[in-house]
Amino acid sequence: MDLFFEIRRHKTHIFCDVKETSNILELKRIIQGILKAKPEDQRLYKDDKVLESEQTLTECGFNVNTARAQQPAIVSLALRKQDGSFEDVYVEPLSEPPPLPDVMRGAQGDATGTSQGRDEQSI
Repeated sequence: MDLFFEIRRHKTHIFCDVKETSNILELKRIIQGILKAKPEDQRLYKDDKVLESEQTLTECGFNVNTARAQQPAIVSLALRKQDGSFEDVYVEPLSEPPPLPDVMRGAQGDATGTSQGRDEQSI
C-alpha cells in the first residue's frame, strides 16, 4: 500500500507517496529530487520528533490510516545551514480565502430565481 505525505518547509508544500515498507531515506530522496538538497542535509520531523533516515515509516507511526491520500501525514522539513547547523522548523501559515461574493452565497429574497428585469420584459 502507498502512504501519502505532505512535507512542509516555509512556503513549500511537497505532496508525495511512497510504499508502506519504505524508510525515511526514501522521503529524503524524493525531496532531493525536488529541492536539490542532499539527504544528509535534511532533517524531517513528525510532531517535533526527529525522524532518522534508517527508520521505516511504520516504525515512525505512519500507516494507511494516518497517511491517506485524502488526508496526508504532515512532516516538517529543516535544511542544513552553511554553518553546519540545521535551521529551525518554520512553516508559513496558509492564507485565508476571501469571503464569497454576495451573488455566490445564494438568493436571499426570490426563491424562483427570476429577476424583476426579466418579468418586466415578458409583460
